[in-house]
Amino acid sequence: MLCDLSIVGAAAGLRRRDFSARELVGAHVDAVAALNPRLNAFITETPELALRQAEAADRALADGSAGPLAGIPLAIKDLFCTAGVRTTAGSRILGNFVPPYESTVSAQLLRDGAVFLGKANLDEFAMGSSNMTSAYGSVQNPWQRRGSNVALVPGGSSGGSAASVAARMAMGSTGTDTGGSIRQPASFCGIAGIKPTYGRCSRWGIVAFASSLDQAGAFGRSVADCALLLGSMAGFDPKDSTSVERPVPDYVAACRRGVRGLRIGVPAEYRMDGMNAEVELLWQKGLGWLRESGAEIVDVSLPHTKYGLATYYIVAPAEASSNLARYDGVRFGVRQDGVDLIDLYERTRAAGFGDEVKRRIMIGTYVLSAGYYDAYYLRAQKVRALILKDFTDVFARVDALLTPTAPTAAFAQGEKMDDPIAMYLNDVFTVPASMAGVPGMSVPAGLDGQGLPLGLQVVGRPFDEETVFAVSQVIEDAAGFSALPAVRAGE
Repeated sequence: MLCDLSIVGAAAGLRRRDFSARELVGAHVDAVAALNPRLNAFITETPELALRQAEAADRALADGSAGPLAGIPLAIKDLFCTAGVRTTAGSRILGNFVPPYESTVSAQLLRDGAVFLGKANLDEFAMGSSNMTSAYGSVQNPWQRRGSNVALVPGGSSGGSAASVAARMAMGSTGTDTGGSIRQPASFCGIAGIKPTYGRCSRWGIVAFASSLDQAGAFGRSVADCALLLGSMAGFDPKDSTSVERPVPDYVAACRRGVRGLRIGVPAEYRMDGMNAEVELLWQKGLGWLRESGAEIVDVSLPHTKYGLATYYIVAPAEASSNLARYDGVRFGVRQDGVDLIDLYERTRAAGFGDEVKRRIMIGTYVLSAGYYDAYYLRAQKVRALILKDFTDVFARVDALLTPTAPTAAFAQGEKMDDPIAMYLNDVFTVPASMAGVPGMSVPAGLDGQGLPLGLQVVGRPFDEETVFAVSQVIEDAAGFSALPAVRAGE
């Protein structure tokens, strides 16, 4: 079935003319139409646009001008501005916003021939770990517990992106990762997801949450799929002051390097009290696979890991408070009329922002306020520097780290909604790499006792995504993860 192909496999099939881009994209358009009413993975569907892009891909394939992603149908997280296509950031306040420009990342995917199926659902302004805070309804994970029909969360914030790939509605997708918003949903949905080094992909045209943390990345059903997508998405952009001018390696080739002779670190601080026993067992399996493939396993310490989550929830809300000040009902987006300007601001933001966004704006405004800036924000930045130093010191001794991606498998919708702290703890293994700006990837590696996917996280040196892909490929090959979600195209 066309929807079961990998991106790498589909790209090869298109060039052999086994099928046309029109047929490939048409199958995925049909899958979106059939499954989206149940999963709600897309906020905006663009079937007509996708079919036009598919026909253009077929012409390019015929005349030899096709790019590496020609005809590949993707979901684009609704945080990336797309010219002429509504971009909401999962918020009511941007409900009618249609950008006149294309984000750099999505423009580069289009340059390479990719086809856009629509805009994927997300936690509002990427704030959340469950995809339950979207103003356009929650996303349902296509996986289900064995013997149960209880709806599960896909993880967040990029839950729609991850669910669309897992359910075979899209072959790949874009995401953004601020504290784990690619890696955690990849783990929950049983797919691969890569967060590259901060600065590797342009942030221009991506709706901002926390500017010093946000980084675009990719989801795929295999490590090689993610490598192919990242190769298109990455690169220097003069429009983004945080973009780093470095050549983009051949990530697909890096997947074939193997790990013989590499030193893989195991951070002691990631063995936390109360960790799920199945997660711990899978971690040990992963280390065994790497050892059998020729890597050396080394115990290391990241002593400031325990402060990572608290530091993140000062820095990220502070930056969100500043970034979201632009949504005032004057220049773009939804407007609520008021008796004066201040009243207009207050009414617009009260109606336009959801509870989680309001919570983080209030926290961020508080820690930046006079009298508290030094006590909270400045201190958090100092701790962040120590977290980065931990990683710098460790990477002088090892080539990569292996950790769990998330402390549990996907949980049920509503299960942790009343406890924001419990929700925030979902990011406990992913936040430190985000605070340090280093690359991280989640690879599906096994199932828990209820038949739900669990992921392992590979963390690498800054701008050494090649080693991350090499280690991840070995884990993927050894795990042989072939389980499929209950809800998917063709079922």
